[in-house]
Amino acid sequence: MSFINHNAKEIHCKVVYYGPSLGGKTTNIQWIYQRTAQDQKSKLVALSTDIERTLFFDFLPMNLGDIRGYNTRFHLYTVPGQVVYDASRKLIMKGLDGVIFVADSQIERMEENLESLRNLEKNLEAQGYDIREIPLVFQYNKRDLPNSASIAELRTQLNLYNSPDFEATAHEGKGVIESFKTVSKAIINVLKGGSTI
Repeated sequence: MSFINHNAKEIHCKVVYYGPSLGGKTTNIQWIYQRTAQDQKSKLVALSTDIERTLFFDFLPMNLGDIRGYNTRFHLYTVPGQVVYDASRKLIMKGLDGVIFVADSQIERMEENLESLRNLEKNLEAQGYDIREIPLVFQYNKRDLPNSASIAELRTQLNLYNSPDFEATAHEGKGVIESFKTVSKAIINVLKGGSTI
């Protein structure tokens, strides 16, 4: 959950990009990083091993407003895409405030999307979160590919919680900012509703 830095008058929120491998999580976070003003962000860090990669950075978006005089700083993380790296996923998910589930729209990737979603549900539950109560956005990425499933099919299979969802082509930036703004506004609404500042 959010961390409050009273000295800096900042609330720190954690957004995790979740989904199958090569679905577009890294592309999302890189797109946002490249379009964030230099003085509003930290360095983009990639924790890479021989078998997995996690990216993260934090930034202070100037257009989201404040909460009772506190600015909101967002920390964006990607999880390793393959479910076999579940231990890393669990660590990254600690203290999260919201999730953007990046699904690969290609028809042949549906089972991997479903496996990743089941893994998200399980990991949230293990950490005491209810997927129906956290800020959650679905992003259907790779809409530019000819073998993409229909939006109706993706919604039926994946968006079991009637969460906000967006079509995306992350390498072109389509749907990237919309997904982030929607989850961040939902996080801010949660904070405003239960703020102890």
